[in-house]
Order: sequence, then structure tokens, then C-alpha cells
Amino acid sequence: MNSERTRLAALYGGLLVMAGVLLLAIVYLLVSEGVYAGIVTAVAPAVPTARLNAGSVPAPALPSSEWAQTAVIEPGQYAVAQKVSTAAGDAALSQLLTVSGVSLAVYSALSVALAWWMAGRVLRPVGVITARARRLSGSNLHERIALKAPPGELKELADTFDGMLDRIQQLVAARQRFAANAAHELRTPLAVQRAAAEIGLADDPPPEKVAWIRDKLIDTADNSERLIEGLLLLAVSDEGLRRRERVALDETVTTVTEALAAEAAERDISVEVAARPVTVEGDAVLLDHLVHNLVANALRHNHPGGTVAVRVGPDGLEVANTGPRVDPATLPLLFEPFRRAQARRHAPGEGAGLGLSIVASVARAHGGDVGARANPGGGLTARVTLPTRLPAARVQ
Repeated sequence: MNSERTRLAALYGGLLVMAGVLLLAIVYLLVSEGVYAGIVTAVAPAVPTARLNAGSVPAPALPSSEWAQTAVIEPGQYAVAQKVSTAAGDAALSQLLTVSGVSLAVYSALSVALAWWMAGRVLRPVGVITARARRLSGSNLHERIALKAPPGELKELADTFDGMLDRIQQLVAARQRFAANAAHELRTPLAVQRAAAEIGLADDPPPEKVAWIRDKLIDTADNSERLIEGLLLLAVSDEGLRRRERVALDETVTTVTEALAAEAAERDISVEVAARPVTVEGDAVLLDHLVHNLVANALRHNHPGGTVAVRVGPDGLEVANTGPRVDPATLPLLFEPFRRAQARRHAPGEGAGLGLSIVASVARAHGGDVGARANPGGGLTARVTLPTRLPAARVQ
């Protein structure tokens, strides 16, 4: 900080001193050009002609100028006027140089001091940002610079830094919620397994109870496995895409809806698909998970006799379903890990609250975005915007 201030002060002070030297040089040249002629014109008429004619000592040459040549001077007055003007001009220029030198020294000192003060004023917001960045920790992410200054580059820098702190605070809070919820989700099946083993198998249980406990343990292990697979998939998608290929999004939607047709029939839900041929540059496996999680979520948060509408077009993918009403205030939270619009329910293959968070992560990895809105009659409409291509660009 001090080194930057020193460099700025040296730059500003040097420029001001150079400007002062240049100004004094110009003034000296202009004054020296006309000082002799001006003195001749002023002095010559006041010198008596008789005394001028008596003089015989030669005088030094008088600097010439257009103004001096146009002045009217008697011949007898010229010699004395020439001597007087030369002496007076030399004295005036000497005094001018002395005064100019002292003025330049004072001006230089004031310029350096002013440059140092101005550099400090300019760099003060940078110092505030630096000090705030050094103090940042998990306990004071709520602090902001809130620079009060006119619009400018430094004001924009401070506001950008405050915006970055807002995003970091939101990210840290989301990660903390994720860690707490993940720990809870992983601890629940372990508690169920321990209870089944310690209580259910105590006192030599009958074969029927042992079979029931075995099925319960297997079901709990399956849920734990799905949870771990969801966490791994979320981590992979958060890392971004390592390779890209052209994926027919409409074909992926058709394949996924056909795979979920049995579950839709079991739940008495009709699925409507309207898919226009489009392709997406991305990972086929991740896009398959994105579509599967969206459609599966629409089926499992529905009611018997409901519908699920899947639409694919150049603007991306949209999945709308009927079902219970969703509070609009909870919509931004649905795409966070382990966040649910309704009470906890462990449906088979649900992914323990990771379904929509995986959708959001895969969409971000493909350069897209995801959003949702509550339907007036109940249910939810989720829209995924992806960089798609028209059918003509598809590679067959």
C-alpha cells in the first residue's frame, strides 16, 4: 500500500514539477524577448537630447524586435537609452530568475505534499478492501465495505467486493446446511440398522422375525447406497464436464419416460411428452440423470389420477406436474441438497432429497440454468435452460 502511494506521489509530484519548470521557461523566454525594447521605448523620451549628443562611449547592442523597430526615438537619445535599457533588462531578468527559482522550489515542495495527500485519498478504499479481506473468516462474512463515494472505478470495485462477499456468504451457508443434512441422512440408516440388530435379534427371535429384520436391513442398505450414489453424482457434476459430446435431448427424454412408465402406471399418473428434436453439447450420463430426476420427482410428488407434462424444445426442458400446492417462498430452496417442499418421505429411489439439487448441478455444468414456479392448481413446473442446437446441427 505504501509503495503504491509512494509511486503515485512521485508520478503526480514529478508531473506537477515538470509543468512548473515548463511554465517558468515559457515566461522567461517571453519576458526576455520584450523587456529591452519596452525599456528603450519608456526611457528614451525622458532623456535630454543635448546630453545625449555629448556622449561618445559606445553602448552594447540592443536586442531588436518588431515592436522596438516601430518605436519613434530621436537619434541623440538612442545611445543613452540603449545603455539604460541593457542594464535595466539584465537586472530585471536576474531578479526574475531569482524569484522564479525560489517560487519553483516552494511549488515543488507543495506539489509533492499535495501528490502524497491525493495518492492517499485515492488509495484509501483499496486499503479498506485489503484490511477487510485480511479479517475475513467464517464468523464475520456478514461485514461489508459499503463505500460511500461518487460513482467511479473505486466505487465499482468496492461494490463488486461486497457482491462477492454476498455470494461467498450464501455459498458457505449452503455448504454448512449440506454438511449438517448429509450427516443426519447418513446417521438415520445407521441408527435403523443398529436398532434392528440390537433389539430385533435379541432373545432368539423366530424365523419370521429374522426374515423381516433381514428385509429391513437390506432396504436400509439400499437407501444408504442410493444416498451415497447421489452424493457422488452431485460431486461429479459440481466438478464440471471433462468431456463433451452431442446428446439428443429429445431421445434421452423419450428413453427416460419409457423407463418410468411402469412407476407412472403404478401411481395412476399419465405422462404426456412433447419432444422436438434438439441436441445438447454435454455428458450423456449426467443429462440422463437430469431428466430422470426431474420426471421421477414429478411422479413421486403427485396424486393418483394426476398428470406429468414433459416438453423439450430449443429453449430447454420443462416438466410440469399436478399435486399438492407448493409455497412459492420455498421454491428457491428446492434445488439445494436435502431440501423438500413437503415432509420427509422415503420413497424408493427418491435419493434422500438430492434429486433436484443434482438437476441444478448438472444444468450448471452444462452452462445452463434451472428454475421452478408453483402451478395455480397445485404442483410444480420445473424448467431447465440448456444451450441447445437445432436439428440441422445434429450429428447422425
